[in-house]
Amino acid sequence: MPLEFEDPDGDGNLRPIKDRFAKPKTPWWRPAGRVGRIFLATGAVVVLGSLITAGLMMKRSLDRDARFRIAGSENIQATGLTEVSRAQMLPVFGEDIGRNIFFVPLSERRRELEQIPWIEHAIVMRLLPSQIRVSVVERTPVAFTRHGAQIGLVDANGVLLNMTPATMAKRHYSFPVLTGLDPGDSAAGRKERMEVYRRLMSELDAGGKHDSEQISEIDLTDPEDARVLIPEQGGDILAHFGEDHFQERYERYQAHIAEWRQQYPHLASVDLRYDNQVVLQMVSGKEAEQTAPGSAGPANAAATASDAAAADAKAKPGTKAAGGATRKSKPSHVKKHAAPARRTGAQSGKKLIPRGMDAARTAGRKAGATAGLSQGG
Repeated sequence: MPLEFEDPDGDGNLRPIKDRFAKPKTPWWRPAGRVGRIFLATGAVVVLGSLITAGLMMKRSLDRDARFRIAGSENIQATGLTEVSRAQMLPVFGEDIGRNIFFVPLSERRRELEQIPWIEHAIVMRLLPSQIRVSVVERTPVAFTRHGAQIGLVDANGVLLNMTPATMAKRHYSFPVLTGLDPGDSAAGRKERMEVYRRLMSELDAGGKHDSEQISEIDLTDPEDARVLIPEQGGDILAHFGEDHFQERYERYQAHIAEWRQQYPHLASVDLRYDNQVVLQMVSGKEAEQTAPGSAGPANAAATASDAAAADAKAKPGTKAAGGATRKSKPSHVKKHAAPARRTGAQSGKKLIPRGMDAARTAGRKAGATAGLSQGG
């Protein structure tokens, strides 16, 4: 049939007229006929079956090839192990002894290694023909921990680490003792408390001062109030540092502690969380709550600091006298924290000094951590 042309645009360019009745071409992979579809399906099944068969044969060949088989634990190499022994690591690969190296689940083994408390990160690799290479990064302890009578270590993320007393003595660690990190707490909760500890130590050591070396123990039970035990001549003092302004509060403590100790020989704790006043608490059994000079007596909402502390407060513009608002809270909050009914050891029968802190330092000395627990540095 001869081709016919048309000029649909009227521009003089003729185009062949398409045959409206012509059947569209069918691609090869979509045969129009039933027989063609049957042949295509049969061919696909044959190809797929061949691939599966080849894969199974290759797997069987590899399984039987002794060159790629992990013969024993000597085929597992490890680097970076210091606190974790090889004996602690090898059980992770117990199922892989005698297995073909290509069938070792590397990602699963890495996750299992990172379940070991001391291992922070692990890399597991195949080393042909039959070696497994493991590279680990261990956690770095930053403080001692005390839970009951047990002394351990903790890293910056709040992961609790165990260590034998003999090994602890060899390491010569020099850290404060932390309480309030319960193994039953969530990982996120311990990490939050360790962030308070990190900021506290960072501020105290800013500018090369190394003031953190004067700290013996820190109670992180309340992340909004870091309670620091500071060794002093005649007895340790528990200082409430709150959750910020750590360096400023420590300097205020150092400036007046000698005067406070002279005026109040039975001083047990100092609350430094308020701008214009300091709450002083005595040892249980003594006068529970005393006010520093310049206050109106025990009926006040809080005991003010000594004359020296009051003079220091006056030097700061915008501050008020005793009983005024704090930097972070309203006057009602001051009353909540400082009212004698809540602070009086004789009335409530409670001490602000966490029980067992002296026992923790004693246990730490037995564990070989004499410098860290007695000097706090």
